[in-house]
Amino acid sequence: MAYRVLVVDDEAVIRARLKGYFEKEGYEVLEAQDGDQMWYEFNRQHIDLVMLDINLPGVDGLSLARELRSKSHVGIILVTGRDETIDKIVGLEMGADDYVTKPFELRELLVRVKNLLWRMSLVKKAVADSAEQDDPNDNIIAFNDYVLELNSRQLSHNGEQIKLTKAEFELLTAFSLHPQQVLSRERLMMQTSHRNQDVNDRTIDVIIRRLRNKLSAELFVTVHGEGYLFAAKVKD
Repeated sequence: MAYRVLVVDDEAVIRARLKGYFEKEGYEVLEAQDGDQMWYEFNRQHIDLVMLDINLPGVDGLSLARELRSKSHVGIILVTGRDETIDKIVGLEMGADDYVTKPFELRELLVRVKNLLWRMSLVKKAVADSAEQDDPNDNIIAFNDYVLELNSRQLSHNGEQIKLTKAEFELLTAFSLHPQQVLSRERLMMQTSHRNQDVNDRTIDVIIRRLRNKLSAELFVTVHGEGYLFAAKVKD
C-alpha cells in the first residue's frame, strides 16, 4: 500500500503543488487548509505523515504538532517561511520530526519524507522485535526512583507519570543506555530522529535543559568541552 500523506497549508497553490508531485512519486496525498480540516482527515483514516505549515489561520502549526504528538506517533514535518533557529528548536520540542523552510526544493522534501518514513519503519520493527522477547524486563530501564518503559515510551517517578516529548524520550533513552559515560553533542544528535545538518548544538542543550526541569537536574552533568554525562546508576 502507498504511504498516505496529509498536507496542511492554507495556500491552495502550495497544496496543489505538493499533491501533484508526491502523487507522481507513488504517495496518496490528502489536503487540509487549517486545523479543523486536518483533524477531520486525521480522525477518519490512517495517516502516515503530516506536512504541517506553521503559519495557519486559527490554531497555529506548532500547537497542532504538539497535539498530534500527544495522540499519535505519526510522522510530522513542519513547513515554515521563517528561518530563525528558535523556531526550529521549538518545533522539534513540540514533537515534530523534521522541518523545511520555504521556499523549498521538492526533491529535498521528498528525500526528507523518505528518510523519516524509513526511520519510523525501523522504530516499529524494533518495538515489534522487543515485544517478542521472552523477558518483559528487557523493555524496562530503572534508575534512582525512575522507570523508563521503552515499548510504551513512558517515564514514571515513584509511580507518577512524567510526560516526555519524542526528542526528550530519545535523549533519555540514549543516556540511560550509556550511564556514567560522557556523550558528545554529536553522538547525542545521532541518537535522535532530528538528524539533519541544519540543527545545531543548541538543540541538544535545550532538550537537556527540559529534561533537567522534568527529572532531577543532577542526573545530567555538563562536561565542558566534551558533552554530557548521565550520573544515574542504572539497574540491570
